[in-house]
Amino acid sequence: MLVPHTRRILSREFVAVERTSRVPHSVRHDGIPFAPPARAAIDAARQETDPATVGRILSLTIYHGLCTQNDLQTELEAGNQRGTASVRKILRRLGSMSDTYLHGVARRFLEHVPLPPPTWNMTICDRHARPIGVVAAWWDEVGLGWQFGTRNNGNPAPKMNDLALTAAGVVLVRTSREQLCTNDAGIARELTSAFASAARRRRPNVLAYGAASAAGSLLPARDMSATVGSKNLTMGITVSSTSKS
Repeated sequence: MLVPHTRRILSREFVAVERTSRVPHSVRHDGIPFAPPARAAIDAARQETDPATVGRILSLTIYHGLCTQNDLQTELEAGNQRGTASVRKILRRLGSMSDTYLHGVARRFLEHVPLPPPTWNMTICDRHARPIGVVAAWWDEVGLGWQFGTRNNGNPAPKMNDLALTAAGVVLVRTSREQLCTNDAGIARELTSAFASAARRRRPNVLAYGAASAAGSLLPARDMSATVGSKNLTMGITVSSTSKS
């Protein structure tokens, strides 16, 4: 719990109180004021001694599209420097995660769009299994692909001409990074309209594969859906709340 530095409130066994001269603008959820994700993640990471836990706090915040790596770096530089040495080192080790952040934003966005869940980072091949393009999100049942952010969407496959995808019958929606971060309503309409259009015609004769495994094999989209759907992943990030009391 974050409290103004002028307050004299002690920690208890069930809550850690931290006095701060930088009380952030709060984000309210169910009436409770929470610190913004970048502030919460850095504050939580500073309290940890296990490098693996620090890495999870920082990377999962980006993975779920809650804030960017630059947001974390800015908060790290501006905030309390106590306990930041390991945080600073691990944040550097994460490297660039801009594509990871965009995928997190997209996943959170699709939770509020009336579409079935897609598979992610797919290579689209012709009926002879020859690659013709890559998409960030793929709805295999109707042959709909979504590309956003960088041209290659973080996929290790080579860049290919989008015309090859549309020529093969794939319905393709393209969204820029700026649109993804600011134009939710417009993107939702475009995706739902594209899905309906794709569902009205015969599915194209294409195959979709996930990223190559350690053994070098590709996983078909239908098998990928079953694999991802069978996992029960739980993630929790400790956040700090502001208080005027």
